[in-house]
Amino acid sequence: MRIGKQDQAFTAIATSDADSITVRGHDLCGDLIGKIDFTDYFWLLVVGEKPTAAQRKMMDACLVAIAEHGLVPSVQAARMTLAAGPDAWQGAMAAGLLGMGSVVAGSSEIAGQYIAQVLADAEKNGTDVETAAIASLKQLKAARRKVPGLGHPQHNAGDPRADRLLEIADELGISGRYISTLRILAEHAPGIIERPLPINVSGAIPAAILDAGWPLEAIKAVPLLARTAGLAAHLYEESLRSIGFIMSHKADLAIGYDGASASDPKAKA
Repeated sequence: MRIGKQDQAFTAIATSDADSITVRGHDLCGDLIGKIDFTDYFWLLVVGEKPTAAQRKMMDACLVAIAEHGLVPSVQAARMTLAAGPDAWQGAMAAGLLGMGSVVAGSSEIAGQYIAQVLADAEKNGTDVETAAIASLKQLKAARRKVPGLGHPQHNAGDPRADRLLEIADELGISGRYISTLRILAEHAPGIIERPLPINVSGAIPAAILDAGWPLEAIKAVPLLARTAGLAAHLYEESLRSIGFIMSHKADLAIGYDGASASDPKAKA
């Protein structure tokens, strides 16, 4: 059964024949292996062109900033999965990546889309970005929604990772309309939302890489790739000295039961 469109049977990423493998127009063995680092290759694979030196440095900085962040839920899921199935690294890795949604890691994508929407609103309404940003913040407050890319439960005075990434973007001359919009949002948000809302790393990453030329549709690839490296470290450690079952036991002790009692007649009705 045919499903969906059937008129675009092409890929521009890679092809091969009996003698060679071509990736984005480059001979894999002759042009890429041993001659290009992985961040350059990541950019080439996704965008179709090799990055400039500034683009590479910005992407490197973003990947390093969020590759590891301790025993967050996605890491716990991965380690407990490996503890239960020591031979299934792929399953444990998948468990960790599947746990990267709108709250953890995927928040960079949401922040990037939000910044882009503020810019689009300014253009659509014929206003400046500051006016569009203020209007958007007021809408979020009225709806009691969080401001994507701003605020942090631990770093109330400012996320040091975000500060460093924005500093690097400035140094590289990358900072443009996305970072400018993010900074405008951060300037007005505390007064409108009425609480401290510093720029967080999930806001800095999309703003920086979008200004560097990374496509909006591929933002989530960046935290996914970064956290894959962190998960690899946790899974290797888990294979050497497991804490998966310890975490499971601690969770069992920490969570109380508030359901019906077996002796409660209503539970048996």
